[in-house]
Amino acid sequence: GGLVGAKWVATQEPDGHNIMMYASAFTVSTLLNPGLDPKELVPVATVATIPTILITPPGKYKTAADFISAAKAQPGKLACATAGVGSATHMALERFRFAAGFEVLNVHTKGAGEALTEVVSGRADCYFALVFQAQKMRDAGKVEAHAVSAPKRTALMPDLPTTVELGYPNSDYNFWLGALVAAKTPRPIVERLHKEINALVQSPEINDRIRKLGADPLTMSIDEFQGMIDRELRENAELIKKAGIKAN
Repeated sequence: GGLVGAKWVATQEPDGHNIMMYASAFTVSTLLNPGLDPKELVPVATVATIPTILITPPGKYKTAADFISAAKAQPGKLACATAGVGSATHMALERFRFAAGFEVLNVHTKGAGEALTEVVSGRADCYFALVFQAQKMRDAGKVEAHAVSAPKRTALMPDLPTTVELGYPNSDYNFWLGALVAAKTPRPIVERLHKEINALVQSPEINDRIRKLGADPLTMSIDEFQGMIDRELRENAELIKKAGIKAN
């Protein structure tokens, strides 16, 4: 979950030359593994958010409601793939299933490629794929795509409703990407990096590249980034306990 790289950055000279590009897994992995205290790193700047998409095998479920009905009719019987314990694809599934009120068998694979294969083959009934993966597979007729697990719809697949729009409050999962540095890094260095990364994200070239991947450019203040991390640590701790998630 990125912990090896994060721990390395946290123990390097705090001069701003060693930067951890982390994702929202930061607020999950650090709760599941005692090897890194989230306070060992401090946030610098956000870069983007990447929506995940609920996909199912081709022709098996016409709508998200069909999938949910099948899952409720067979509690714990349908298999849903994830890209690993604590990954964004796993947490998106957990938030959605608790909001919609169904149980499934979690199948934690070694990564996105394997998880996608499980759905395409029909061995897994669902997966929350990254939007650019989901679009490519749907357009090729290899999967069905039903909903976006994000606070808003995605421009890459604008026809898909969000899971909240489908009537399931608190079902969305915010999958962000951002930069962090060692906690002892002087504030002026953190602020300089923040300024430079924000400028890049807002530049036409980088902004366009991010959007072409189906992601949404994201800039916020350092304090806002820290607030988002703190909130997610609280919410994810509750979700991990509720779902009985343990590090593998």
